[in-house]
Amino acid sequence: MVDVGDKATTAREAVARGTIRMSRDAIAQIRSGRVKKGDPLQAARLAGIMAAKQTSALIPLCHPLPLSSVQVELLPTSTGYTIEATARTTAQTGVEMEALTAVAVAALTVYDMVKAVDKRMVIGDIMLMKKTGGKSGTFER
Repeated sequence: MVDVGDKATTAREAVARGTIRMSRDAIAQIRSGRVKKGDPLQAARLAGIMAAKQTSALIPLCHPLPLSSVQVELLPTSTGYTIEATARTTAQTGVEMEALTAVAVAALTVYDMVKAVDKRMVIGDIMLMKKTGGKSGTFER
C-alpha cells in the first residue's frame, strides 16, 4: 500500500457514474413493479452503499476509509438507468474507488435481479465524474 501517513487529513468527495442498458420489457417490468425478485432499484441502492463500505476488502492495496456519507441514485433513461454514486470522507486519501465500486455493484445488482427477463443487459461507461479534496485538488469531467 502507498504510505499516506504524512498526507493531510482533508474533506474529500468523489462522484462516479455508470449505465445499465436493457430491453424495453425489462424497463417496463422495473417501472411497473413487476420484477419477481422485488424492487431492483432499492436493492441496488443498498448494494452500492454496502459495496462502498467494503471497497478495501475488494480492491487490493486500497486503504480502508471512514466513510461519512454514501449516496446511490438510479436515474431512468430511455434505454435503462444511469447510476450515480457520491462518497464522502475526511481522510488522508480519496474516495474515488468507493464511489466507483458503489456504481459497479449497484449495476450488477440490477442485472442479477432482472436477468430472468433480459440476459443482454449491458453495464458500462463507469467513470469518475468529480473529485474534491486532497493535494491534487478538484477534478471534474
